[in-house]
Amino acid sequence: MEIGAGRIGSCSKEHQKIYQEWFNFADSDDDGRITGSDAIKFFGMSNLPRQDLKQVWATADSKRQGYLGFKEFVFAMQLVSLVQGGREISHDFLNGDDFENVKPPVMEGLDTLIMKKKQSSKLTSPDSNGSSSMQTLPAAQWFSSKSSKKISLSSVTSIIDGLKRLYIQKLKPLEVTYRFNDFVSPLLTNSDFDAKPMVMLLGQYSTGKTTFIKHLLKSSYPGAHIGPEPTTDRFVVVMSGTDERSVPGNTIAVQADMPFSGLTTFGTAFLSKFECSQMPHPLLEHITFVDTPGVLSGEKQRTQRAYDFTGVTSWFAAKCDLILLLFDPHKLDVSDEFKRVIYSLRGHDDKIRVVLNKADQVDTQQLMRVYGALMWSLGKVLNTPEVVRVYIGSFNDKPVNEAATGPIGKELFEKEQEDLLADLKDIPKKACDRRINEFVKRARAAKMHAYIVGHLKKEMPSMMGKAKAQQRLIDNLADEFGKVQREHHLPPGDFPNVEHFREVLNGYNFDKFEKLKPKMIQAVDDMLGYDIPQLLKTFRNPYD
Repeated sequence: MEIGAGRIGSCSKEHQKIYQEWFNFADSDDDGRITGSDAIKFFGMSNLPRQDLKQVWATADSKRQGYLGFKEFVFAMQLVSLVQGGREISHDFLNGDDFENVKPPVMEGLDTLIMKKKQSSKLTSPDSNGSSSMQTLPAAQWFSSKSSKKISLSSVTSIIDGLKRLYIQKLKPLEVTYRFNDFVSPLLTNSDFDAKPMVMLLGQYSTGKTTFIKHLLKSSYPGAHIGPEPTTDRFVVVMSGTDERSVPGNTIAVQADMPFSGLTTFGTAFLSKFECSQMPHPLLEHITFVDTPGVLSGEKQRTQRAYDFTGVTSWFAAKCDLILLLFDPHKLDVSDEFKRVIYSLRGHDDKIRVVLNKADQVDTQQLMRVYGALMWSLGKVLNTPEVVRVYIGSFNDKPVNEAATGPIGKELFEKEQEDLLADLKDIPKKACDRRINEFVKRARAAKMHAYIVGHLKKEMPSMMGKAKAQQRLIDNLADEFGKVQREHHLPPGDFPNVEHFREVLNGYNFDKFEKLKPKMIQAVDDMLGYDIPQLLKTFRNPYD
């Protein structure tokens, strides 16, 4: 079972030529994207009922980005052709059909329109030298250009573009004013919005994290080390690339097109233990994996790691779409470091899945006891009343050890593996929704941070005794949080960790902080209450 099957949009060279011509015609603003308004005009030539076209769009834009690229456009045209032939779009039909041999659909009057367009472009081509100056600025340049305040709405052709525009115009000014990047999270860059969905694997050494990635890829990747001792001694990001190679951490952290620039805050000690493994693979075109060093037991890690391991995992957790905690039947204890790592995932509970790996090493009776012990261990660390989802299986390339598990165990493992793969398969589809979710979460955190910093500034005296007042505020930070909460009616669960906040505050002079600016807060409130819903409405299924 493959995740993010690479067949979508594949067709013969002859058909590709036709589709390319159609795509160029349908793409009214030449930005390489077919938006909803483009689609309504173009798909209407198929003479299919609105309900069928709604289904075609929903299936082709499975990631809900609000537009179709060339591959998705080809897939949509193939679906239109099949529906014209009397087929119905269903799950089995999508998995079973050979799309490469599907003929292009019948589009009424399209050839005439294309001919007219060609003729008119021939007539206007001698004078069109100046037209390129009208092109809009590519989204990548919005973040650096001086004209970022003047990004026009017409240059926004997807949900992600819309979020970039809102971030630059409304959220980033608030973050910069109240130094959100120093306290909580670095400022976002273009690559943070465009990054592929990420899956992080965490667990003690030798629980099968690297083997799990190899099992999904059905091949090894550059820099993969496997063994019973702690072998992976670094954070390895496994992502798509044109050839197989390993890129050192310092190089990756300064590349503008990679979403890892925020890791520079953890210093050279960390970056020397970070690398990026690139290889061409259909699965990696949809998902990026983060392999982590085995979490150590006892207090070894305090002396042995030269960087903030918990801080790094927390940074990745905020960027990831799914976090897999791996255990094996012989390593169920949650060590001190692992406990701290799990605590650092607070706020990302919806992303956590637990995998009980190598489960075929014990028989059915022992497995039942192991499962119970694992749930008991996790119950003490994950402070939630809900039961976390645990997948049981043996995620490696060897056949299941039936001698230990028996036929029931084999069937159970296969079902669990299918469930986990289905969960992973959904990640690319949910990536856009997740991005919106993280963006809204960030906006709320930035607003909360602004309230706190504004309050601390307000409490400072204007003339004498500034140092004493600052120390008093730092010492009584929990009480100050309470005052902010009552004044602005904020939920107590949204406040940052008091100890961490106090630690960062010690390096600042409160007098230099900005006062609370209601206009900025209002701009973020408008963004959350009006702009984002409007953006989702603009780029939803055009046939809704």
